[in-house]
Amino acid sequence: MTTEKPLNVLFLCTHNSARSILAEALLNHLGGGRFKAFSAGSSPRDNQQPNPLAIAALERVGVSTEGLRSKSWDEFGAADAPHMDLVITVCDNAAGEACPYWPGHPATAHWGYADPSEVEGSDEEREAAFRQTLFAIRQRLELFINLPTSAIDKLTLQQSARDLSKS
Repeated sequence: MTTEKPLNVLFLCTHNSARSILAEALLNHLGGGRFKAFSAGSSPRDNQQPNPLAIAALERVGVSTEGLRSKSWDEFGAADAPHMDLVITVCDNAAGEACPYWPGHPATAHWGYADPSEVEGSDEEREAAFRQTLFAIRQRLELFINLPTSAIDKLTLQQSARDLSKS
């Protein structure tokens, strides 16, 4: 794998409205061109709009939200879809979901996060849940993007991504 071509990473979650959207936007923001992030869900939101609190959390820290939308993972299983090098599930329950066949047999990992959209309470408490999730995802992504090139070659990518779930 060369460093000239970005590593394509797909983040999966159930509704593709919070955690996977946060991860997609953050990796595209932090990745410095080494990575191209995408996100999708097994049951995306009907109106194809990410959770407004996820968008607000990203904008609050200066991360672009342009083009973000809730998408079905079917889009990434199509013949003309980008080849994925790594698929990461980010839901608490996504690791147990049946994932579709991915062309090219990408590396896989599960980085579970509690769903911030499930938090009930005041607006401040709900916003805080999204900020905490954003921070947790950012911490793991910063570790990921700073892995040495040897840790993200085709043979070691899966193990490197899985090891980060323990941090």
